Amino acid sequence: MKIDKNLVYGPVFFEPNRARRCYYGGALFADFFGDNSSDGIRPEEWVCSTTEALNDNSFDEHIDNEGVSVVRGTDVLFPDLINAYKSEMLGDRDNLGILVKMLDSAIRLPVQAHPDKAFAREHFHSEYGKTESWLVVATRPNACIFFGFKNKISKAEFYEAVKRSETEKNCMEELLNRVPVKVGDVFLIRAKAVHAIGAGCLVLEVQEPTDFTIQPEHYCGDIKLNNQTMFLGLDPSIALDCFNYDSFGQKAVDEGRQIPIVNFDKDGVKVETLISYDDTPCFALDRVTLTNGTYSGLTASSVNIVLSGDGVVSAPNGDYKVKKGDYFFAPDICAKDIKISGSLELAICKPPKK
Repeated sequence: MKIDKNLVYGPVFFEPNRARRCYYGGALFADFFGDNSSDGIRPEEWVCSTTEALNDNSFDEHIDNEGVSVVRGTDVLFPDLINAYKSEMLGDRDNLGILVKMLDSAIRLPVQAHPDKAFAREHFHSEYGKTESWLVVATRPNACIFFGFKNKISKAEFYEAVKRSETEKNCMEELLNRVPVKVGDVFLIRAKAVHAIGAGCLVLEVQEPTDFTIQPEHYCGDIKLNNQTMFLGLDPSIALDCFNYDSFGQKAVDEGRQIPIVNFDKDGVKVETLISYDDTPCFALDRVTLTNGTYSGLTASSVNIVLSGDGVVSAPNGDYKVKKGDYFFAPDICAKDIKISGSLELAICKPPKK
């Protein structure tokens, strides 16, 4: 199939891309994306995604390319567009290197951690682990996250809690710090950090491009998890090495919480760093707030999401109206020529540091 090269000379928009998960949520998408979403088993929108969801062991039906984005108005998969025009899309990068999601949790997610690169390389044959970040975009009443162990704990003690969770559904939640959250809060979840999104959080998640999650609780809400979903095929004694048992107490929370840094605020344009390459080389996250202003010079090969408001994205191949919930990819070849104007809030998700 011949792919139109004109696509690379402006923002690349995508069809809706909801992925199935083992938890319920999605109702807050109705306001954010302006659709008729309600709580169900598709609580995640995978944004400008080249990554496939690991769902074969969670659901009876396999869906080809689940989680992979399709270019809007076409049948073109995002990875195919990249492969067809790699230098125009990514410059000298080998791959996109990030996965961006919008998640809305109606329930607490299982207590979990993600592998670092060394663990992923050894056990999953992947050069990527799963360091990630959260920006809280909207909340329901009593929204919270669970972050870091509450007290010092050993691997053996944690494994005992894992076994108890088969009959005591919330026993593992009690091991973690409960952290109330509000719109605008930012957290960096380094690989191996124990965590769980609580009920009532719509978050923008930027992460390494994998779907590796060790979630050793026996239940997600009322859904009984199987060993594959809990441990990704690993023996529990190995899988539980994915957790950092030396991070606990308020210090763990403070290490995860990020304070936005204002870099520019003039002429209706405010630019903030939420996650920097000093925080992690895996990705970076900026927030641009326009008040009848114009912003130019997007980061090459960035994933961009309109968090609120509306405006116009101008590029060499045309002008595009955008509003809250719209998102697009900025190809390397034209990112510096793209201008965004209006009154809106934009998240700029940047690929890994070179």
